[in-house]
Amino acid sequence: MKAAIRYLTGQARCARRARVLGCALAVCAASALSGASADAAKTYYVTIEQMRFDPPTLTVHAGDRVVWVNKDLFSHTASSSTQAFDSHDIAPEASWSYVASRAGHYPYSCTMHPTMHGTLDVQ
Repeated sequence: MKAAIRYLTGQARCARRARVLGCALAVCAASALSGASADAAKTYYVTIEQMRFDPPTLTVHAGDRVVWVNKDLFSHTASSSTQAFDSHDIAPEASWSYVASRAGHYPYSCTMHPTMHGTLDVQ
């Protein structure tokens, strides 16, 4: 009988240790994932309104997404002078996105309204 009790007590301890180890592993995994999310790609927005890009200059990291949102009454484009990206027409109340892939300095403008300029800096 004592042997059976020792066996069952040992089993209970083993199960308890497994649960504790499982919880510890879950905490470690969550910590690792939360650390990774700090380095995860971000999304930035450029508003097109009153015939201008806002903000006019934006700095992002490679892998980040930039979304141009047209709040103006007219169609616009966001076209890089280096041909790195070209939105083509962005209709009023529409948007277009671009994932920055290479570090660099990218001036852009609206091909329909050449006085509209912006700059995308990718680090």
